[in-house]
Amino acid sequence: MANKNNKGLGRGIDAIFSDFESPAVATDNVESLPLADIRPNPYQPRKTFDEAALAELSASIKQSGVFQPIIVRKSVNGYEIITGERRFRASKLAGKDTIPAIVRDFDEAAMMEVAVLENLQREDLTALEEAQAYDTLIKRLHLTQAEVADRLGKSRPYIANYLRLLTLPNEVKQLLDQGKLAMGQARTLLSLKDKSRLVAVAKRTVKEQLTVRQLEQLINQLNHAAKKPAAKQTPKSPYLRASENQLGDRFGTKVNIAANRKGQGKIEIDFVSETDLNRILALLDVNID
Repeated sequence: MANKNNKGLGRGIDAIFSDFESPAVATDNVESLPLADIRPNPYQPRKTFDEAALAELSASIKQSGVFQPIIVRKSVNGYEIITGERRFRASKLAGKDTIPAIVRDFDEAAMMEVAVLENLQREDLTALEEAQAYDTLIKRLHLTQAEVADRLGKSRPYIANYLRLLTLPNEVKQLLDQGKLAMGQARTLLSLKDKSRLVAVAKRTVKEQLTVRQLEQLINQLNHAAKKPAAKQTPKSPYLRASENQLGDRFGTKVNIAANRKGQGKIEIDFVSETDLNRILALLDVNID
């Protein structure tokens, strides 16, 4: 399992997993345990599994059995999986009643660490999931960024760059998790000074398929065009704020609506260049010959 997926994690994680599986299979006693008595690792952050991959593994198990025992620990109500949840799930799909397993002694901290490290081995791991894994190690095991980096064979800046992704707004995180935004684009978005515009710029990046270089240029323009805070004004109504937000999402830029007590006012749409202005005009179906 440790060599299945490098993911750029260095040799640190491979060394940790070699302690969990390879030597154990060769020396420990392998038991046949009822699947009904086994539960997943309670600290496993992964809740969904690739159904096609599970079906393929299930077909293999149905025909040839489980080649590599799973690793479990004894619990109050049976056993909890340390490593091997895919084999466990696939065996259930294959209609098996038992599975070969090795029982080992693990405390809560070790169970938590294994769950996070196993999650980091996934081939379909997203940048945000990787960031969340590092955050879990830091918060629950009380580690520093430097200690996490040392355990995984990574540099501290590498860990820090991923952790910064967790500060993005939820809508931007969703785009990153869905693969619509790349890691490089997400990191570039973090350099935007006006954080209230992050969602709009992220959506524009996806819609216009901006490269990292193009996004850097856009953000540099936006940062340089940032104005000093305006004088304190009367709070806007929820209706005006909602209208600004919807128009901002529509145009991919900041929109300001000002209105007096009579209901008269104006709408201001920011643009950072002539190209940006033409983009907005096109969205308004305005053609200037």
